[in-house]
Amino acid sequence: MTEKKLSKVQQFKQKLGRVFDDSLPTEQWRNWVDYIIIGLIILSTVEVFLSTYDGIVEKYGKWLHFIDYFTTISFTIEVSLRIWCADLLDEKYKGFWGRIRYCFSFYGLIDILSTYPFYLSFFMKVPYAAMKVLRIARLLRIFRYVKAFNILSRAIAAKKQEMIVSLQFLTIITLILSFVLFFVEHAAQPEVYDNGWTSVVWAFAQYIGDPGGFADTPPITFIGRIIACVIGVLGIAIFAVPAGLIGSAFTEVMDEDKEDEHTKENIRKIQHAFKFDKDQQHTNLFYVPRYYPLNTILTRKYIPETEIIKAVEVSDCFHLYNLANAMNRQDHPEDKIVVINYFKNTPYGCCIDRGSKVTIVFTSGPAEPITGWFAYHIAKLGGFNYVSKEVEVDPDNPVTYYNIHDENACPNMQLFLDDIRRLSSRPGSWVIPVLASCGLRSRPEQLHFCYNTVKGDSSYDDPFALIKDYTTFDKLYNETADYMAKTYNLNCDKNKWYGVQKNINVGYYLNAENTFTLRVEAYLWAFDANFLEFTKAIADIFRANMEPEKEFTLPPEMVSRPFGHDFGFADYQN
Repeated sequence: MTEKKLSKVQQFKQKLGRVFDDSLPTEQWRNWVDYIIIGLIILSTVEVFLSTYDGIVEKYGKWLHFIDYFTTISFTIEVSLRIWCADLLDEKYKGFWGRIRYCFSFYGLIDILSTYPFYLSFFMKVPYAAMKVLRIARLLRIFRYVKAFNILSRAIAAKKQEMIVSLQFLTIITLILSFVLFFVEHAAQPEVYDNGWTSVVWAFAQYIGDPGGFADTPPITFIGRIIACVIGVLGIAIFAVPAGLIGSAFTEVMDEDKEDEHTKENIRKIQHAFKFDKDQQHTNLFYVPRYYPLNTILTRKYIPETEIIKAVEVSDCFHLYNLANAMNRQDHPEDKIVVINYFKNTPYGCCIDRGSKVTIVFTSGPAEPITGWFAYHIAKLGGFNYVSKEVEVDPDNPVTYYNIHDENACPNMQLFLDDIRRLSSRPGSWVIPVLASCGLRSRPEQLHFCYNTVKGDSSYDDPFALIKDYTTFDKLYNETADYMAKTYNLNCDKNKWYGVQKNINVGYYLNAENTFTLRVEAYLWAFDANFLEFTKAIADIFRANMEPEKEFTLPPEMVSRPFGHDFGFADYQN
């Protein structure tokens, strides 16, 4: 009951995170929340403006106070929820000090100052003018929703270094000229230019027009006037250079936005290329296609190859994969680049809790995404939980989630392990990592069950093995081996080609009662015409042996195509 409740809270928090993430233009209820917040900001600003009229306050004071209290309470709830969800917006906002860091960010500080000080008036006397100024500061919050301000801030950020360099140059030149000005003017009017500070103040005051008249000490010498002319020219440059830089940055940012929109449209088109297909030859089930070659997407969606690669690179639902990697190099495979669709709902990849005591784990999304398709479908067709790593934090230094040397080696690994631990804490739990292998096509076995720490040891005597219920495992293995041999002429083995590395295998980091690894020759996933049928067979055998008491029905979207909602993993019921 508690786990279910926590799960709902986390789901609600994730939805709020998507609502408050301004870089994520979803078409969910976030848009309505944005409109409501903008409306409240405008209403609050109008209330402050109307409160400046004594006649209106005398006549409608109660309504103005009601609006003030209502908007403040609404903003308090909204700001508090933003602080709660801050860790979903950026990793640096995690924990207590992360939330403090968020409160001191630009928008976080505006949110705090325009909302919480209102409650101070209940405990201490706060100047009326200060309260009104803070309330009118709520208008600054609208910048969060104004695209022009977002473009401006990005343009300034893009050219920040160039502007700093130009301003440093102008500052140094101005300082040099102001010291020269002092020496030439000190001789002519020593009572005016009695120290270097006077000339420095005069020089820099010219850049802003000396509105206060505090540098009314014009030079009178010939050289001093020449310096004054040079400073006048620099005064133009001090504004013209940043303006030119920001202007060029505006163009660059707008071009980037156009390119981003174009890329997002390409991602949508590629997703629609993965329209549900039907396995008419074998299972009569609908499924998301395993992959599509680049040329197929190019000819069906009219997207150039370079743009397909760019879309895959920036998306969080596609991998590129060379089908040649599904075979051993000694079999001389031909290179063929394909796009593979996957489902992501966590920072590391995917976590689906189906209330099962069996959890299918996939640890190698970026390296062998074709295996991820099958691991996902074994879980889906078996009614099992599913956890997969799909994100490589540092592609130049990939971290394995299967053989783990340090569970803190990657920011996402701890979350990955925690999710599996939570799912595998149920009585009688099984955790099954699914991996690919790339043996020769001539290898007699295609499905490898790995549970012992010594390769070649098929006994049940290894004290370091991670299986407690050998009776169930032996029955499961024998049924799988018999069915695969009779139906598909595929053979199974126990620890013949692979073992489980002692103490570093992912199973040693979990609290599951039973863990073994299923390795399948990758060419079966990639090329076999019976791919969905034997995936379903594995799922059925596993369920019948490890969770026979659980009722299961096939996923409805695999039984009948949900027209209009049948494009890729995004439309799968998870």
